[in-house]
Amino acid sequence: MNQKLKNAAVDRLFDAVLCLNTREECYNFFEDLCTVNELLSLSQRFEVASMLKDKRTYLEIADKTGASTATISRVNRSLNYGNDGYDLVLERLPKDTQ
Repeated sequence: MNQKLKNAAVDRLFDAVLCLNTREECYNFFEDLCTVNELLSLSQRFEVASMLKDKRTYLEIADKTGASTATISRVNRSLNYGNDGYDLVLERLPKDTQ
């Protein structure tokens, strides 16, 4: 974990996320917390990660998600050298939601 991120405010945010129970609660919380563009960027990165795990090409990913090659490359770097957060979540998600 990046120690620069770890502080009481981030802990409290993560605790808030962990207490959400439904997709509707998530929509309500994240719509209040994030701008539309921030939320769309987060969801795009997650989609890119899923497609990279499925061995899709950068061109396929860019065409389907609209992500730039820089974004795809950054997500790929996280998958290869990050904290395995994407892997953890993608493994836990049911296949029909991926």
